[in-house]
This record gives sequence, structure tokens and C-alpha cells, in this order.
Amino acid sequence: MTARARPRLLLVHGLLGSLSYFEPQRYLPGVDVVAPDLAGYGRRRSDDTGLALPDQAATLARFLRDDAGGPAWVLGHSVGGAIAMLLADMVPDRVLGLISVEGNFTLKDAFWTGRIAALADADWAAEYGAMEGAPAAWLEKSGIEASDERVAWAREILANQPYTTVQKMAQSVLDTTGAPDYLGCVGRVLARATPLYLVGGEQSAAGWDVPDWVLSQARRVCVQPRAGHMMMLEDPATFCRIVEAILYDGDCRSGA
Repeated sequence: MTARARPRLLLVHGLLGSLSYFEPQRYLPGVDVVAPDLAGYGRRRSDDTGLALPDQAATLARFLRDDAGGPAWVLGHSVGGAIAMLLADMVPDRVLGLISVEGNFTLKDAFWTGRIAALADADWAAEYGAMEGAPAAWLEKSGIEASDERVAWAREILANQPYTTVQKMAQSVLDTTGAPDYLGCVGRVLARATPLYLVGGEQSAAGWDVPDWVLSQARRVCVQPRAGHMMMLEDPATFCRIVEAILYDGDCRSGA
């Protein structure tokens, strides 16, 4: 029996990063996982330029061309889903397929980012500081039971970037996904027959505004049971089984 090729997977985090906190490689031993920091996050948290979504995508495009070792599947969570779509449009030859995990398609998906972008700097700084100071309360407010492990992960997520990065990214989400050509970008990616898988949480997917024409062209819509928007924090093992099934079988049902 011929061994299956080992997939390469690029993880693109959302408004709050990163996606390395739950150690995805541990759950995906048969996948080459890379989770680079976006500008303004993690080891690049001091960057104050390149934070607009198209610029973030351009940086990842260079990474795929120069450092990734070959074409990759791209998984984008939330805002990262929009960046992943822009990336697939920029370098279609480097993107084998897309896994959009409740990724932004329209401004209806930008309810939290819209609120953040509209706040005065001082008000957002105070609100973000309160979240950092009480990560368990932040989880509970999001409908997530605050176990010790989840609280530790939440603390790491919130400390990963300054509040200024979050607000600048929030504004770019509105500017980018609200522009007429954003859905044009989605259409171009799908017209090239780039495989697209949609992954949502059972408790949050109903609020995800995916256009009907995108749904009709997606290879599969995958729902993670008993989870919401931050499904990889709530149940990383199930999340990674879904992702692995997509990469190896093209069918997430075997992973749920």
C-alpha cells in the first residue's frame, strides 16, 4: 500500500492570536503544521505597520513562496479566514485548499470588530486591560466553561498582542470585507476550483453569514459538536480530528 503524502498546513489566527497555544502539532502528528505570527502579534507584537489584512496576506504569501517548503493547505480562523482568502487569491499556485473556520465573509460577521473599531482608544484600552486581568470572566462571558487549562490558554491568547494591534486589525476588517471587491476575491478563488471547506461550531455556526453561492461551492460544511466560535480552545482534539479528516479524506464527517 502506498503511503499517503504528508500534508502541509498553514494556520492563520484571527483578531486574537496565536493558534499555537493548544499545540496543534501534538494533535496532528501526521501533518506539517506552521503557525507564523502576523504583524503586530507574538514575536512581532512591536510591529506597527503591515497590520492591514491585505498586507498580512502579502507577508504570508512571501512565507509560502520562500520559507514553507512547498504549497500548503491554509486554515484561517475568524478574521484569519479573510486573510486566508486574500492569500489564496494572491498566490493560487501555493495554496492547495482552504479551511475557513467561521471566517469573515461579510460585514455581518464583523459584529465584534465593528464595535472595537468604533471605540475611543482609551475606552478600548481599558476594556482590553480588563479582559487581560480576568481571563476566566472573559471565557465565561463568551459561554465557555473556564477550566484551569482554558484559563491558562486564554491568558496566553490575550497577552499575545497589544490592544493597539487588535483595534487596527478590527478597522482593517471593516475596510477589507466591506469593500465590493472582497466577495469578488472569494469568487475568483472558487472559480479556480480551490477546495474550500467550511468549519463552524454547533453553538455559533447559525450566526455565520456565508453567502449561499459560497455554500453551494464549498466541498463540505463541517460542524464541531458542543462548541462555539473558539472551538479549538474548547475541544482541540475534536477540532484537529475534523481538520485531519479534511486533509486526508476530504470529508470531515470521519473526524467529528
